[in-house]
Amino acid sequence: MNQSSTSRHTSFLIIGAGPFGLGIARHAKAHGVDHVIVGQPMSFWRNNIPSGMLLRSGVDWHLDPLGELTFETFAAERGLHSDDLCPLGVSPYLAYASWFQQRAGLEVTDATITSLGFNAEPHLAGGRFRAQLGDGEVITADNVVLAIGFHSFAHVPPELAACIPATRRAHTRDFVDFSAVGGQRVAIVGGRQSAFEWAALMQEAGAAAVHVIYRHDTPAFSASDWSWVDEMLDKTERQPGWWRQLPEAERARIAQAFWAEGRLKLEPWLAPRVEVPSVTLWPRSAIADSHTTNNDTLTLDLVDDAGTPRETIAVDQVALATGYQVDMARVRFLETSLREQLRVTDGSPVLGPYFRSSVPGLYVASMPAARDFGPFLGFTVSVPATSRIIGGAVHAAIAW
Repeated sequence: MNQSSTSRHTSFLIIGAGPFGLGIARHAKAHGVDHVIVGQPMSFWRNNIPSGMLLRSGVDWHLDPLGELTFETFAAERGLHSDDLCPLGVSPYLAYASWFQQRAGLEVTDATITSLGFNAEPHLAGGRFRAQLGDGEVITADNVVLAIGFHSFAHVPPELAACIPATRRAHTRDFVDFSAVGGQRVAIVGGRQSAFEWAALMQEAGAAAVHVIYRHDTPAFSASDWSWVDEMLDKTERQPGWWRQLPEAERARIAQAFWAEGRLKLEPWLAPRVEVPSVTLWPRSAIADSHTTNNDTLTLDLVDDAGTPRETIAVDQVALATGYQVDMARVRFLETSLREQLRVTDGSPVLGPYFRSSVPGLYVASMPAARDFGPFLGFTVSVPATSRIIGGAVHAAIAW
């Protein structure tokens, strides 16, 4: 198939069409900023989250930096009450995102970015950046924001990669179709919200046995309170960069409070779905080794937190609910010349007050910004504030 060789220029290239990309595009359009948004709309949510998953967020978490196209407005138009949507399923959330995109008039270039680097001839072709799309199109841009979310950063601990055959394990990012788990025995490594959600969905899909293995005590089944995060986001807008200026001890205190809500609690609606005979919890345990038997059964040797052998269990598959860890080296489309100018600490980009990276004109949103803007940047509650800050900075830069 012949690829297109067309090219175009934009003042502002938005890479990623998930919640952050759509929110930033909404701000750009509302303020007359020439922009192009590239990506498959909500692709991570459509392809890497199980269709039956319930979200921890409520209808008050919306995408609109203008505060108009909110989830509550979407629900009201359909005669739905917020109580009918709690807990919120991924399907209505995706319906809201599609409605938001349509109502905001956001035109998304449904394509992948294969490379992003510097434009070798900015004065001739326009723009300091050059992006190559999968269909052969080239886009030059004066400003770029990476709104790439989680997908590139799935974390597989080396010790698990070493002891479990690659053919028998998958990160939860890639283990979202449960149509084949009926009658299967599955081990889930991880003991936070996603691990327990996968366990609930798998047993409901007919898994014969689900083992949830984690190193800590079982979190409490208790509703999380995120109301205090609003103050943090308001402060981020009033004083962009305040998080980086906090003393380390204060950052640690806030991060611990966020950890307590997000990691030390499990939503109470999960309890009855995992407190069933087919689900076995293994707190304070880890996988020491695995073996494949003659009948192709995978056995896992479990040890307790002191390393003492605990049990050997037989499974067919292993799901790794081991989270995400930012490492910009894994963003494969970044060209070497750009990557060399991008300052990074512990895998995360070093960002200035307005989400600006060390590369002039390059901004970074969502989870990769959490190191310099706080842990709430990995959650969609921060979409409106992030969109206003980045959108405002780009608008000012173009106007100047």
